[in-house]
Amino acid sequence: MQMDENDELLPEYDLDYSKSKPNRFAAKYQQIQRTVVLDSDIADNFPSSESVNEALRFLVRITKQHKTELTRK
Repeated sequence: MQMDENDELLPEYDLDYSKSKPNRFAAKYQQIQRTVVLDSDIADNFPSSESVNEALRFLVRITKQHKTELTRK
């Protein structure tokens, strides 16, 4: 077996993948909420996380609508 100088995995770590299983947490991970930090000048304009979500949903809607209008022209 030829050694790759960038490979950090030592040859004695001969991993047996025949008993591996799918990640049971993968589906749940897709549903996890994300935490985003807003700059203070932006955060001052939003009293709650719900108001931030509402504003972002509105932005997504008008962006999609604008893209649709551009593709029709």
